[in-house]
Order: sequence, then structure tokens, then C-alpha cells
Amino acid sequence: MLEHPKRTLKHSRTILVEKVKESLSSVLPITGIVFLLCFTIVPVPNHLLLAFILGAVFLVLGMGLFTLGTDMAMTPIGEHIGSALTRSRKLWFVIAVGFLAGTIITVTEPDLQVLAEQVPNVPNAALIWSVAVGVGAFLVIALLRILLRIRLSYLLIGFYLLVFLIGAFVPSNFLAVAFDSGGVTTGPMTVPFIMALGIGVASTRSDSNAENDSFGLVALCSIGPILAVMILGFLYTPDGGYQSLIVLPSAADSKELWSLFWSALPEYAHEVILALLPILAFFLAFQILKLRLDKNQMIRICVGLFYTLLGLLLFLTGVNIGFMPVGNYLGQQLGAFGQNWIVIPIGAVIGYFIVAAEPAVHVLNKQVYEMTSGAIPKKALSTSLSIGVAVSVSLAMLRIILGIPILYILVPFYLLAAVLTFFVPPIFTAIAFDSGGVASGPMTATFLLPFAMGVCQAIGGDLATDAFGVVAMVAMTPLITIQILGLFIRNSGDGRNKVTQDSSAPESLSSGDSDIIEF
Repeated sequence: MLEHPKRTLKHSRTILVEKVKESLSSVLPITGIVFLLCFTIVPVPNHLLLAFILGAVFLVLGMGLFTLGTDMAMTPIGEHIGSALTRSRKLWFVIAVGFLAGTIITVTEPDLQVLAEQVPNVPNAALIWSVAVGVGAFLVIALLRILLRIRLSYLLIGFYLLVFLIGAFVPSNFLAVAFDSGGVTTGPMTVPFIMALGIGVASTRSDSNAENDSFGLVALCSIGPILAVMILGFLYTPDGGYQSLIVLPSAADSKELWSLFWSALPEYAHEVILALLPILAFFLAFQILKLRLDKNQMIRICVGLFYTLLGLLLFLTGVNIGFMPVGNYLGQQLGAFGQNWIVIPIGAVIGYFIVAAEPAVHVLNKQVYEMTSGAIPKKALSTSLSIGVAVSVSLAMLRIILGIPILYILVPFYLLAAVLTFFVPPIFTAIAFDSGGVASGPMTATFLLPFAMGVCQAIGGDLATDAFGVVAMVAMTPLITIQILGLFIRNSGDGRNKVTQDSSAPESLSSGDSDIIEF
């Protein structure tokens, strides 16, 4: 029975309170770490600290609204479109719509706009559209993988071998940007849509491994931007003169402080609206041509889109005005210490807790828990992810201090991740590589990257080769820690067949009528 619109709104308000409580518990740890640093070893100007506090309030409210909106709108939209794609039974239709959807949605990803502003000598439009085309192309590959039942690990190993082969010839001052682009594209707008799209496509299959194969889209969509930006690196030659565009806020009193946030709202509202419009346009087109959902479902999705818009608006305003300047300032001050090695353990602690504040991480945790019927506990997944990001950030700080080339770290870690794919249940490979993408979201781009830039500036390093790359490294270690979690669960002997079964063997495409696609 369909839920009445008024009951839907009342129920959503109740859930919103729960979502805000969840986001508060996620943001409090990183806020506490910043407070501890500010009141002990890194004194921070009062106006900067107050901006951080106000930004934290925006962040908590924004995350609560965003996660509620995702549940009500983004996930259902992706699932409906995914199901409609495969119900058409036309391969050309899947390819065309998948490419177009991936490209247009990526163009408006807020994190990508931030990265593009930081890269000199390359037009913003050239970088953004190159990344978007890369996502669109690999979204098609990811969808075809589900339909053709190709083992994910084979594709990941093959494409990453290609990435590192091309990377050996890419200019060093462009290489880190290329790897970072793979992380920033899987942000709060693209991840819920892409993951839900995978679930929708997988739902049309009749075999027992369909749910497992619904994961892995984010992992593959992170590779396309890396390859695209590497190719772009052969066309443009940045001179290495990267400049940090982060401006520390200045406010004489509380009124001026509030005006900083208030004046930023229209700018971020414009970004968020642009990010939502393509998704809305796709959904409306499918609603008219294919879906024809009833009135109550449409009302629920529209309310969810409003919550998503408002949540992202508050979130982006909070992190950009409150979190980004504090992250950069702390990095500069800690990097200027006589014993600047202290940024390594501090970076590890920040990395451990900051991943909990990523909106897309909550989306992944929820879908993993639901798709595995609780066989993979949220706590175990979150802890593994936090450990991975802690290792990532500490390695990023070490790389900045010693000037280690990024490939010296990425190659062995990805090699280890590739080896593990042959020993863990396939679903953990997909979840691990998806986790790498979702971990490197807005908090990484607006706090950890400015923090790394601050450290790099203080020690006199090269921003192009040293500071950039922290996003790529955050996306790297979860591939290992979560696959290790898979080994642990498989060997624990707890009988969780849904998780530990070997779903690597492709089955015949003719096993069910719903699986037939016209070539």
C-alpha cells in the first residue's frame, strides 16, 4: 500500500532527527581533534576558530539532510533508471544512456570544480570535460560488466596496469593531479546515483550473484578520470607553479563572521542546483517515457530532492568557509615546526576520524548492510575504512616531508590490492574498490588537501608533485584494509554464505529470460 504524502512528510521529519544525530556523532571526533590542536600546540585566531565552529554546525545539519534526501530520492532514482535501462533489452540504449548520464552528472560534481580551480595552465572546462568523459565511458564498462557477468578483479587489474604504464610517461607535475581526479569525481552527487544504478541493473538478473555484482561501479568509474587526465597531460604542460587559492577568512565581529557564510550561500546554491538538474532531467525523461510512477512516489522523490539540495548547500558552505581555511592554517603551522615529522601521527589521527564525516561513506555503509542482510556489519566496514585512511594520510605526510614520488607508493600498494583479489570473496573486492572512491570525497578535498598544501608550503615543497596526491592516497589503502576484512570474515567460519560464496564464475547469459540483451 502506498504511503500518503502527509504521512511521508511526518515520517521524514522523524528520520531527519535520527540522521542529524548520526551526522553529529560523525563530525564530533574531527571537531574535537581540531579543538585539541588549537588549544595546545597550534594557536588559531579567534575568528578562524569561530568560523570552524559555525562550519561544523552547517556540516552536521547538511549531512543529516543529505543522507535523508539520498534515501528518499537519489537511491530510488538510480534504481528506477537502472531497471529501465536493462528492461529495454537494447544494448545500444544501455551504452548511450549510461555514457550520457555519467558524463553530465560528473560535470556538475562540486569536488571536481574545486580541483579544476587549483590546476594552472589548463582551462577549467578542458579538465572538467575530460574527467566527465572518462567517468561516462567507464560507467558504460561497469554496466556491461554486470550484464555480461565479467569478474570485477580482471577488469580492475587490467585497467590499473594500463594506468601505471601510461603514468610512467606522464609529466611528474601532472601525475598527482591525474590520480586525484579519480577520487574527487566520486563525490556526494555521483556516488548515490551510480551505486543505485548498479543495483537497478543487477536487479534484472535472475542468478544468485546479481546482488554481489551490483557493487564495483564506483571503483571502475574512478579509473576513467585518471586515464583521461593523463592523456590531457600530454596536451598541456603545467609549469609547476601551483598556487594555493585558499584565503583565510577575516572577521572583526560576529556579524561579519555570519556575513561570510551568508554571502557564500548563493554561490554554493548555484553549484548544487546545477548538480541536481541533470539528475532531475534524466529522471523526468524516464518518468515520461518509461517509468510512469504514481503521484505519491513522485511526491516522495521531489521532497527527497529538496532535502538533498538543502543538505548539500549547507554541507559545502560549512566545509569551504569553516573547514578548508582551518585545515590549511593547521598544516602551515605544523609544517613550520622544527620537528615537522609530527604531522605524520597527527595526519593519521585526522584521517582515521575524518572519513566518518564523508556523506558518500554513509551511503555505501547502508547499501552494503542492506545488500548483505547485515552479514557485513557497519562497524566492521567503518573501522576498516578508517584504518585505511589513517594509513593513507600518514603516508601522504611522509611523502611531502621526504619528497617521495607518488608512484613509489601507489604501485606497490595497488599491486598488493591486486594480489588480494585472488584470495578474498569477490564481493569484498568490489566493496573495497568502491570504498576507495567514496572515502575521497568533499572532506578530503576541502580539509585534507588544504592541510597537505599548508604543510607543503611551510617546508618549501612543490605543491604540484608533493601536496597533490593526498586524495589519490586516501582512495588507495581502503582497497587493502577492506579486503583483509574479507579474509577475516571468510576464515572466521561463521557460515555467512551470502558473503563468502565464490561468485567469480560467469554464468550463461541465457540462464534467465530477464538476462537477455540485444546486441
